Amino acid sequence: MLLFLSLTGIFLSMILLVFNARRFRSSWYLGGFFFIVSLYAFTQYLFVDSHSVLLLTIFFVHWGFLFYLIGPLLYWYVRSVLTDQTRFRARDMWHLVPALIFLGSTLPYILLPISEKEANAALLATDIVNLKYIRISLMSMFMHPAFIFISRPLLVLVYTVWSLALFIRWLRQRQNTTVLSQQRYMISWLPVLLGFLFILAISHMIAMMEAYLSHDLRVFFTLKLLYLFSGVGLTGLLISPLFFPSILYGLPQIPAISAGVSPSGPDPVPNPTPDVVSNQTPVLQVPKESPKPAFEDEYLNQIGNKLDDCMENLQPFLQHDCNLAYMAKLTGIPAHHLAYYFREEKQQPFTDYRNDWRVRHAKKLLRQGKAKDLTLEAIGLLSGFATRNTFYTAFKKVEGVSPRTYVSKKPGEWGKKEGGAGADHSFFTFSERTQ
Repeated sequence: MLLFLSLTGIFLSMILLVFNARRFRSSWYLGGFFFIVSLYAFTQYLFVDSHSVLLLTIFFVHWGFLFYLIGPLLYWYVRSVLTDQTRFRARDMWHLVPALIFLGSTLPYILLPISEKEANAALLATDIVNLKYIRISLMSMFMHPAFIFISRPLLVLVYTVWSLALFIRWLRQRQNTTVLSQQRYMISWLPVLLGFLFILAISHMIAMMEAYLSHDLRVFFTLKLLYLFSGVGLTGLLISPLFFPSILYGLPQIPAISAGVSPSGPDPVPNPTPDVVSNQTPVLQVPKESPKPAFEDEYLNQIGNKLDDCMENLQPFLQHDCNLAYMAKLTGIPAHHLAYYFREEKQQPFTDYRNDWRVRHAKKLLRQGKAKDLTLEAIGLLSGFATRNTFYTAFKKVEGVSPRTYVSKKPGEWGKKEGGAGADHSFFTFSERTQ
């Protein structure tokens, strides 16, 4: 059972790290958390069921310092999904101190010749009680070895309670926040995660204390009730993500839609204008008196309005590298909020939205007679398209005809799409369309 659970957890962590960490940085914390918990479960399997000398030689002590990162990774994950702040801060280095201390104290054992490690592994494979005859850490010179092993679940328990306190505080302040409807499951997911981890940590710590008080480590595996609770905690912890398949989105806070703050500081930029040539990124300003929305629909509407305002005033679509990350920097809206808006609200890829604005700009240039002085490829490049093919493809997708056919039309026909689709309002400015 331990082997199955540990392999399940490792598989889950690989999914999180390989497929989701690029889009959701909090997945780095959650993936690392599940990987180390699974690795810890695997080492327990080696002691309980495997007794493999080779595997014990490889895994005994060498990766022990990682187990002190379970708590910090949990805390960083909970903090990131509650605040949308996934950045690793300088002061977060303090959370690494226990792991570094343990790593430093076990270096003498790690540097032992392989023959000595195999001999120690053979002793452990024969009887786990032999653990008390093996000096694995320099800290055993200053403290009882039992405290070294109990410190791991104790530290996890402390971080679990700390993370739970963060979640409770967030719930109390919830009236000042809004959670998108597709992400309300996070309110259920976090208590499940913390609850199972609490059961695992406290039962594991009590069982280990009983084993050392009785001076027989085999007691750890014979305390059936505590071992049952520990198994329930580990099983629930590692399979719970299967019941929450969308745990990667986080609990988004509403960004300061009303605040026109640049990424480098809070100073406002007066009268922003498009700057296609400059390397400086213009930031869209919105009146500070705009109220923070109280409901999800208002927030989604504000995302749409702010995107249209940004496109209208700053014309970021003229940049070849205009993508969700670039728009997030300009608008101050988290990139995964924008992704959610286009997927659920607009039901349109961001690239189509961006290309609509590029085609709109290209048609404006064509109406101004630029085709007399410039090639159609040059007009496409001036409109933000990287190549002639992408320009022609996007233009035909929007207008139903190629740019060359569009130019050949009479001016009176420019407002209609081929096939009698009706008037094309794309030449109206955003301000005209919203009046």
